[in-house]
Amino acid sequence: MIALALLLGLHCATPAVPAAAPWTIDEVLAALREVETGGCPDGGRRARGDGGAALGPYQIHRAYWLDSRVAGAYEQCRDADYSRSVVLAYWRRWCPRALEAVDAEMLARVHNGGPQGLAKESTRGYWRRVERALVAARARREPRPVADGRDQPSGFSKAPDELDPLAEAAAPSGARPSEPAASRGPRGRAAA
Repeated sequence: MIALALLLGLHCATPAVPAAAPWTIDEVLAALREVETGGCPDGGRRARGDGGAALGPYQIHRAYWLDSRVAGAYEQCRDADYSRSVVLAYWRRWCPRALEAVDAEMLARVHNGGPQGLAKESTRGYWRRVERALVAARARREPRPVADGRDQPSGFSKAPDELDPLAEAAAPSGARPSEPAASRGPRGRAAA
């Protein structure tokens, strides 16, 4: 009985290994789109890559589409919803456990390198770009804590109730609200 108590005590005292960021499937798909066709004015609908061999928001190749076994025509991969279903079907076929666990790295690397994408060194850089897109998107969405422990949207240095809406109107011409007017020289320019 004592041995069991010691064993349980040691097990409970062992620090937990931090888990990877728990991404959602929608976050992973959005990051893939950002990496594949980010910046396209139509969301990647008319995007063609790899010398015209890949198309749509996820830059799907014909062989990838065929492997997905989704009914329809290859040209439908230009449509965001259809191409999303192609990517999900491809993952269900080639890496179902990664899809179930939302293993973002494996999903991204299989998307980029095929069924053996995780084993290919060439997909590491692609995964790093997807990971950066995941982190950046989450940082834009999640509020940041302020000194008093409250959360606020990113981009604010003060809590919303601490912002002075009249500060800008009262500041000298060219002064920033966060900069005291006394530190400004003539004509509102910063003193040297």
